[in-house]
Amino acid sequence: MKNSILFSFVFSFVLIGCSQDDAETATPEVTNSTDVPAVYAKIYGATSISSDGTYVTIKTDGVPDHKSSYYATSNALYEAYSGTTFGGNTFKKNPNSISTQSFTFKIPQNPKVATNHAATPLGVIGVALNGVALYNQYAGPNNQELTSEIASFDKYYGHPQQTGQYHYHVEPLYLTTVKSTKSGLMGFLLDGFPVYGPEENSKAIVSSDLDAYHGHTHTTADYPAGIYHYHFTADAPYLNGSGYYGTSGTVSR
Repeated sequence: MKNSILFSFVFSFVLIGCSQDDAETATPEVTNSTDVPAVYAKIYGATSISSDGTYVTIKTDGVPDHKSSYYATSNALYEAYSGTTFGGNTFKKNPNSISTQSFTFKIPQNPKVATNHAATPLGVIGVALNGVALYNQYAGPNNQELTSEIASFDKYYGHPQQTGQYHYHVEPLYLTTVKSTKSGLMGFLLDGFPVYGPEENSKAIVSSDLDAYHGHTHTTADYPAGIYHYHFTADAPYLNGSGYYGTSGTVSR
């Protein structure tokens, strides 16, 4: 009982310590706290986190905690933008607007390599630390190259799709430059394996450093014994290659 209380206190302290620069964040409700690995305390954008010992369930509202030109002009986080975005492209705003979501991510607590590696689908394939959805390297509706969409990424390299789901296909710049670092933990894919930024051991990671799924096994600050993990890179496929390394969990809305 004492250990459970201590864990809950530490978990809440870490989440409160990760306060937003541009918005307030409610402390997630943590249930079954003794079963939730401490690393999940870094998902400061969650509204609740729980575990049944097999799956970690993470609920988020999917909205970014940073400014964006895709917020309604009445929103405190609205910011007009006309600069350059990912890859030096001139920003061209798409017609969509950010709307609140209701995501429930259910991911394996102890991920393992899959026998058959399923392709990642269009849409949500993971969750970033701020609760925003992660997408793969393709644009809808027919797995088109992302090239035509890149110009619509805002100053922090995200944008919303038609139903208002804000998401990142590429490096989440707010996380790598404001909330964490280029080598920090960025989130998790649905197979339970972590995602890291575009640097490791002070070296920029490129796709050729990684395997077919856009990851490798290495020690990290969060996993000193080593774990398979994905990396964002500046070159395609940016986050994921030929599919999930592990067996995917689920996401519902």
